Amino acid sequence: MGDAAAAVAPMLGTAMRKIILMMSVSLDGFFEGPNRELDWHMVDDELHRHFNEELCAMGAFLNGRVTYELMAGFWPTADSDPSSTEPMVEFARIWRDMPKIVYSRTLERADWNTTVVRELVVEEVIELKAQPGGDLVLGGADLAASFTRHDLIDEYRLYLHPVVIGQGRPLFQRSDAKIDLRLAETRSFGNGVVLLRYQRP
Repeated sequence: MGDAAAAVAPMLGTAMRKIILMMSVSLDGFFEGPNRELDWHMVDDELHRHFNEELCAMGAFLNGRVTYELMAGFWPTADSDPSSTEPMVEFARIWRDMPKIVYSRTLERADWNTTVVRELVVEEVIELKAQPGGDLVLGGADLAASFTRHDLIDEYRLYLHPVVIGQGRPLFQRSDAKIDLRLAETRSFGNGVVLLRYQRP
C-alpha cells in the first residue's frame, strides 16, 4: 500500500483495494515497439487463460486514452469473430462487463461501462481504493508513470517475454523515486514468458 493510502486506511477502518500494474515487457525493458508494435507479445492459450483468471477477479480497469482506445477498437465484438480462440471469447466478455476508468483530457465520451476522468487526483484514487470490490488493474506506461509519481501502485505484475526488440518505449520512465519491493511470486509459462510479481513491503 502506498504511503498516501496507508495514511488514510486507518481512518476508513477497512482494507484498501490494491492498484496493480499488469504489463508485458520485453527482455530489454520495452512494453511496445517504436511504432506501438505489440506483435512480439507471445500470448498463447495458456497465457491468455491465466490473464482471464487474474482479470475476471478485478474490480475495475484503469487505463489511459491510448490503451483504452486500443482495447475498445477490438474487444467489444471479438467474441463474435469466428477466428477468435476460446480464451479470446472469454476475455471479450470480461472486458465488456468490467467497470473501466479512462484518464483523458481529450476523450469526449466512452462506451462499454466506462467512466472518463479528466485528471489524476490522489484523493479520488484513495476513495476508489476504499470502495468494496476487487483490486484495480492499471494499464498503460504513461498512466503508470503518473501513478508512480504519486506513490499509488501497490503491486507490479510484469510478464517478461523472451525477446529482445532493440528499441521502443520503455516501461519505466526516468524518475527520482526509489521504490523498494519484495518478490511475491514467479511463474513460468510453456511459451517462455515469466511472471515476476512484486509487492510493496
